[in-house]
Amino acid sequence: MSGARAEDRLEAPPIEGVTVFLALRELRSARGRFTLMAAVIALLSLLVVILSGLTAGLAAQSVGALDRLPSYRVALSAAPGQDGFATSTVTTRDVDDLARTPGVLEADAWGVTTDRIDEDAVAVLGAEPGSALAPHTLAPETLVADRSLGLEVGESVPIGGSTLRVAATVDGDLLNHLPAVWVPLDVWQSLPGSGGKDATAVALATDDTFDPAEAPDGLEILTRTDARAAVGSYAAENGSLTLIRGLLLAVSALVVGAFFTVWTIQRTADLAVLKAIGARTTYLLRDALAQAAIVLVVGAGTGALVGAAAGLAVSSKVPFVVDASTTLGPLLLLVVLGLAGAAAALRRVVNVDPLTALGGSR
Repeated sequence: MSGARAEDRLEAPPIEGVTVFLALRELRSARGRFTLMAAVIALLSLLVVILSGLTAGLAAQSVGALDRLPSYRVALSAAPGQDGFATSTVTTRDVDDLARTPGVLEADAWGVTTDRIDEDAVAVLGAEPGSALAPHTLAPETLVADRSLGLEVGESVPIGGSTLRVAATVDGDLLNHLPAVWVPLDVWQSLPGSGGKDATAVALATDDTFDPAEAPDGLEILTRTDARAAVGSYAAENGSLTLIRGLLLAVSALVVGAFFTVWTIQRTADLAVLKAIGARTTYLLRDALAQAAIVLVVGAGTGALVGAAAGLAVSSKVPFVVDASTTLGPLLLLVVLGLAGAAAALRRVVNVDPLTALGGSR
């Protein structure tokens, strides 16, 4: 019996139970450096969320009216230059030819130009009243305006050489950072900015049988998403902000990877001791990734919350969108990239030599 009890006393404790709590113990014992790391991640997360919200807000001001179209595709003339809507010209014949193209359910002429209402610059959008493209409240001798212009329903508004009655106001109809005003196509054609065009583009509703290659020559068929690039302000702003956001995410992954590389080097002896008494490599890897996940979730989550709160506070003054795509999306991406950076630092955990615990050389 005494021999059995001695054997029990020499039996090693289960390493699985030790490694379950190792990550939390080290977080508490080195809370200063982990707090500093979490603060750095929070700042990076804050910047990414703010940039994401600004990118979405500027996009809404650039292409809000385009995104609200009921059509699936837009046809523009194949004109050079980034601002396709400024240079595109389509004719009534183009509209008729597209309407007869197999797979096209409806083709509506769409006019796009700029003008002024009183002292306010506006994007004037022309459409045939009653068409699928036009707001359902648009009628002859009326207009539909974005609410930011402050126009009242029933108010008479001079535009070009016509006086139109405000039929309705809507939210979010903006193009090229200008509030949009929908007018009948014949009124749009009479504006100086139309340049005598029949229309600027053609809005298309299509089915699955539509083949863009069958469109009339000289026209470029774009999906509604691809047509965003034809709006000059969107192409410039979105490209720049997306690049900056991508660089921030890359820097975040490098910072997290560098931190956990240094931390792993500092705790090599401790890992070697655990491995010498029987800890499997998988448990050590789980421990290291658990530490990284805790720091990332706390840091990135804090930064995302602060960024969302700041965005809500300034959204009435600057273009800023707070939703799942601008908060949760960047948060999850930051955590995933951070874990990837931390995983890249785990080579030392995999290759740690148990002899290190006994003072052996590596």
